[in-house]
Amino acid sequence: MDMKTKIDFLIDRVRKQNPSADVEKIRLAYECAAAAHEGQKRKNGDPYIIHPVSVAEIIVEMGLDTDSICAGLLHDCMEDTDFQYDQIQEKFGTSVADLVDGVTRLGRLHYSKEQEQMEDLRKMLIAMAKDIRVILIKLADRLHNMRTIQFMKEEKQRSKSLETMEIYAPIAHRLGMQKIKWELEDLSLQRLDPVGYKEIVEGLARQQNENEEMLERIKQTISKKLDDSGIKNSISARVKHIYSIYRKMYAQNKSIDEIYDICAVRVIVESVADCYNVLGYVHDLYKPIPGRFKDYISTPKPNGYRSLHTTVIGRSGVPFEVQIRTEEMHKMAEYGVAAHWKYKQGIDKNSSEETYAWIRQLLESQQDTEAEDFIKAIKVDLFSDEVFVFTPKGDVVNMPAGATPIDFAYGIHSAVGNRMTGCKINGHIAPIDYTLQNGDIVEIITSKETHGPKRDWLKMIKTSEARNKIKQWFKKECREENIEQGREELDRELRSSLLYSHFMEKPEIQENVLKKFGYPSLQELYAAIGYGGITVTKVLNKVKDEVIRARKAESERHPLTTPPQHAKSDSGVIVEDIGNCKVKFARCCTPIPGDDIIGYITRGYGVSVHRKDCVNVKNSSPEDRDRWIKVSWDENHIEVKERFSTALQISTTDRMGVMNEVLQILSNNHINVRDFSGKTLSEGFGIINIVIDVTGLSQLDALTKKLRSIKGIINVVRQST
Repeated sequence: MDMKTKIDFLIDRVRKQNPSADVEKIRLAYECAAAAHEGQKRKNGDPYIIHPVSVAEIIVEMGLDTDSICAGLLHDCMEDTDFQYDQIQEKFGTSVADLVDGVTRLGRLHYSKEQEQMEDLRKMLIAMAKDIRVILIKLADRLHNMRTIQFMKEEKQRSKSLETMEIYAPIAHRLGMQKIKWELEDLSLQRLDPVGYKEIVEGLARQQNENEEMLERIKQTISKKLDDSGIKNSISARVKHIYSIYRKMYAQNKSIDEIYDICAVRVIVESVADCYNVLGYVHDLYKPIPGRFKDYISTPKPNGYRSLHTTVIGRSGVPFEVQIRTEEMHKMAEYGVAAHWKYKQGIDKNSSEETYAWIRQLLESQQDTEAEDFIKAIKVDLFSDEVFVFTPKGDVVNMPAGATPIDFAYGIHSAVGNRMTGCKINGHIAPIDYTLQNGDIVEIITSKETHGPKRDWLKMIKTSEARNKIKQWFKKECREENIEQGREELDRELRSSLLYSHFMEKPEIQENVLKKFGYPSLQELYAAIGYGGITVTKVLNKVKDEVIRARKAESERHPLTTPPQHAKSDSGVIVEDIGNCKVKFARCCTPIPGDDIIGYITRGYGVSVHRKDCVNVKNSSPEDRDRWIKVSWDENHIEVKERFSTALQISTTDRMGVMNEVLQILSNNHINVRDFSGKTLSEGFGIINIVIDVTGLSQLDALTKKLRSIKGIINVVRQST
């Protein structure tokens, strides 16, 4: 199909869907886009204009208005061509120009560091709050790009797929656009886990005939029952989409052949009453599985989804899901927010206020929030499953999965949360960190006086709304306490990381740290740490960066012409860039001069020195990675008379006099013995354990060689003390 035929086909679809649409405006938008992209090619070599037209086709399928279709055709003009906002505004009006501008801004998002990602998501939320059509056009753009992603480099395919899976598919879900969500998820999975994707596709192909026969029987059985009962119906059947099956396989650790409930039947009827009647007939025909019935008609999902869901056992013993809804519910389930344009020509003001309240809440919740917390909040508020609970009066409240009564209390009002002293779940006293379940009746117990939240509540809560209200309380009501607590936390971490003197005694480091996080004074930084506005870890990492930068600048200003003179250490060990500090020798490996060593920054006692081959070094956790530091022996300071303790285990045959010979060699070499013990093992063997003082590795190696020369000695190895 050439481009002229393609745009004519598009305009014909628009006319059929909306006879009042301004098709000439759409044709003009196509002509402008074609001229602007003249000569540009896509990765696969096709003319670039194919992409905007394909995006416009998806927008038409969504049922959006004329301005949205025009914006879809022009959406890349401002970014990739010389076409500017003023030109679009002049030809197509402010509405189209604003939509193109909004999509262009979203197109500049970066999926990278948390701080950048926070700004990107904020831009997206602002664009959505201003005009929801911006994100709908962007979803259409992303969907077509994912359909043609095979022409990108493999690394780009994976990064775009991950971004789609974590950002765009969940937003489509939040907007109720299930068709687009499912396709985005399946296309992303195909690139992120091609092996798992292929396994499911091949498994479904093996089961295709069996599934089709089973679904056809089910359709005929239910249809006959409803027809006999006089209920008008339309029944369709399908296999669940690939990513849904993938998640089930992953969660249950099963193969595709072990997953049974992968089939679903949808029954569409005329009224809500018919929905519940059909539910009864279905349960008459098939045995329902307890706990698998969900009533989203009486308690709709936040994205407006309404339907009855039940899972039943078929006559062949295979479970399948039945969804029951009206035609209007079905349109909302398929097209989500776009259904307002497709069937009602736009969203009225009252509907918009209610539908997008969550966008405004997310924008408000990011105030005074760190990037890391904001990203987590977005993923909870946008992407998590929901639970539905009830107030004592019977009002339905939806919360993210994992929410607690504290989240519930702050969801009602900050005053309720601040006066909360306990809770009742289903009429019984429950702990405030209880995880809310579907159907729970939640009652918050409050005091007359506002006593405020507890700091450990921040570890229990799930929602960003509760987290920010609690932080605001501490920020406002407990300033002096926050300053003191923040100072103690930061000082403790600086001391344990050996950075206290650098931070407290160098104004330029303090100034750069404060500037980085936007605090006017050290007191404000302490206060922010105290009320949870910033984590100590982030401050600590910035201090480390500044210390390294300062040392590098100093080195460049005063390059060394002679070997570096380390500060002397009382312990005989130099800690990199620090010099003399508290040092202790680890008992697990008893390092001595000559050993390859490494230091571990402890909490409260300087540096613990280990041998590099120590088992505790090899098995240290990733969380401890930043605590390991370079150390070295201070050869200039270690004197011959200094002694270091180490332990040896001597394996020997059970020979008379062997212990005396060991002691004789130790005495002849003037080795101080701290501990000496031996025992006889079975089958004629023995073990001798000694703790001795040596000057270093060379003396120990010489001593070990002499001990091994004793008749009956099998081996000599170093041990922990």
